[in-house]
This record gives sequence, C-alpha cells and structure tokens, in this order.
Amino acid sequence: MHWQLRLPSLIHQPVGVSLADGTGVSGILCGFDFGSIYLLEYLYQSQFATKHYLFSQIQDITPFPGCNPTPFGPLF
Repeated sequence: MHWQLRLPSLIHQPVGVSLADGTGVSGILCGFDFGSIYLLEYLYQSQFATKHYLFSQIQDITPFPGCNPTPFGPLF
C-alpha cells in the first residue's frame, strides 16, 4: 500500500519517515494537508519542533513497531 493511503491511520502515532535523499527522521505525525506532512520531532533536552515535509521529499512512512518484552523482566 502506498504510504499516502496510510496517512489517516498514522495521525498522532510515532512514525519513521524515509526521505528521498536517503536520510530519515522520526517523530509523531501531527497532520497532513495538500502535499505536506507535519512531524513533531525531538531536538534536545526538553525541546521539540514541528517540521514540515513535502510529499515529494518522502519515500516512505512506517509506523513504529511495538516493544518486545526484555529477557530480564520489566524495566522501571
């Protein structure tokens, strides 16, 4: 399925974004509109930024997988 068709189900979810230039970014998909997505990304310390990416810059968008239990039990 093409990534653009998955966008509505990924809103407010953590995603990884593969960019056409070979790099990638990750964050919370805040929304999308006519040809753009808005991704909340962590910068450093307690700072976040909502960044804007054009559809033409994006190769794929993938939801984060769930965490597997650790062999050592829960981590608190």
